[in-house]
Amino acid sequence: MQIIGIGESNFKTLRLNNNYFIDKSLYIKDVIDNGSKVILLTRPRRFGKTLNMSMLRYYFDVREENAKELFKGLKIMEQDEYYTSKMGYYPVIYLSLKDLKMMNYEYMVGQMKTIMMNLFDEHKYILKEDKFITGERNLFNRILDEQATDLDIINSLNILSKMLYKYYGKPVILLVDEYDVPLQTAYVEGYYDEAVKFLKSFYNTTFKDNQYLEKTVLTGVSRIAKESLFSGMNNFKVYTIMDNEFADDFGITTEEMKKVISDFNVEEDEEKIKKWYDGYKIGNVEGIYNPWSILNYLTDKELKPYWVNTSSNDLIKMTLKKSNSIKEKMIKLLQDEPVEVTIDLETIIVGIEEKEENIWGLMLQTGYLNVEEVVDLIKGIYKVKLPNYEIKTLFEGTIDDWFTNKVEGNDLRSILEDLITLKLEDFERKFKKLVIEMFSFFDVGENTAENFYHAFVLGMLSGLKDIYYIKSNRESGYGRYDIMLEPKEKDKNSFIIEFKITENMDEKTLKSTIKEAKKQIEEKRYEQELKERGFTNITKMVFVCNGKEIEIAVV
Repeated sequence: MQIIGIGESNFKTLRLNNNYFIDKSLYIKDVIDNGSKVILLTRPRRFGKTLNMSMLRYYFDVREENAKELFKGLKIMEQDEYYTSKMGYYPVIYLSLKDLKMMNYEYMVGQMKTIMMNLFDEHKYILKEDKFITGERNLFNRILDEQATDLDIINSLNILSKMLYKYYGKPVILLVDEYDVPLQTAYVEGYYDEAVKFLKSFYNTTFKDNQYLEKTVLTGVSRIAKESLFSGMNNFKVYTIMDNEFADDFGITTEEMKKVISDFNVEEDEEKIKKWYDGYKIGNVEGIYNPWSILNYLTDKELKPYWVNTSSNDLIKMTLKKSNSIKEKMIKLLQDEPVEVTIDLETIIVGIEEKEENIWGLMLQTGYLNVEEVVDLIKGIYKVKLPNYEIKTLFEGTIDDWFTNKVEGNDLRSILEDLITLKLEDFERKFKKLVIEMFSFFDVGENTAENFYHAFVLGMLSGLKDIYYIKSNRESGYGRYDIMLEPKEKDKNSFIIEFKITENMDEKTLKSTIKEAKKQIEEKRYEQELKERGFTNITKMVFVCNGKEIEIAVV
């Protein structure tokens, strides 16, 4: 059995060490076949982007003497001469921006100068030839000596590609990995405007009308709006997880996963693995597994969150705190319900939290959502779901953060325990206190009060998911209940919860509203579903709400 190289993203090292490798070499063919001069591919984190970029590097690079050995036995070697003749043919520039996670603009530019110094050092052999004008040599040496100006860095890839072209007499393949890292970091850290001006100049100078480049491939997590970085560029094509091109080149497909399961003799866990790590859809390819989580599972033999713990998720968490509508839909997603949302696939980072379609776009591109159905392609309306159980754990953790320090005793479990053991006076007292604390957090308006309480209680009840089935707005009897708690064990208490909004909370109105709710529950026979399943301990509750005021009655 081959060794799993956890975190090894260098194709050459992986192959020389005989690490386990899922053959994605036809990605090279897909890149060659694509007619665009500049290709931008967006995929979630840890989906094999860097390894695939490294594979391109070693396939095309004119300096790689062992390419045939590295690619021996892989699918690309079965292709005709049109493809195999390009092995070891081009000079290659490989640039990774993964380390541009700096706390301020000055540090970002400083780190960029260091990255370029290392890149130019890799190619300093070309200075031995007397083919370059004084200005080119001077810029090259300034970058090597860490004396480069900001303008030198903006011009660096343009000049390097020109010099490599002069040296080899061949156009250059340019590979830029994690192109969006500096912009996302800049937004979180508060220096976005400065960063985008610098990077826009850098990319435009590099790509626009650069006759020395054969092809450029960029990868990243999110599709930054073209106007932000690449305005005015021709022959530029973006491929997101919604596109069919390159669909099976990243992640582990269902067929590939069958071989993995067989190779590592984990057939007994096949269904659990699928529940935890499957569920992604890229273009027209369904059933894609998260490779990072699979490799870690195969190493540890434990089913637990791996992928969601590889990043701080700062931008995602920042956006999720801002929108009340997002919170409501998140809670529905946790109930395994699809939600209909408008998605903008071009991420506009500035003010992203102010536009819901940008938030959903970011979450889709970064791997937190899966498109179940295209509702209206022109308007960008889709039905989305959480792809798998691993992602659900992240959402649950986010909701837990909402309640942290807002529950009496800082323990959400205590209020849930009061409910399911029918200590309803204690439950109501703690719940009222929680509502006051959380009301402003959810930014509730009068017209959304019922939706707020519904979403709020669902979020709170998600802590019972291991012992209860939590259902919302489902058909039962002759109508729809608001929330139903069905225990996974027959002898436990079950619940039907109805929400009513009233204009005031005087005694007469309160009694009338509770009476109305009781009548509705009985006439609509909401408990019918539970009785048919053999449950007898059914508690029917009415939450009467007016702003921050709330009364709870058992009917």
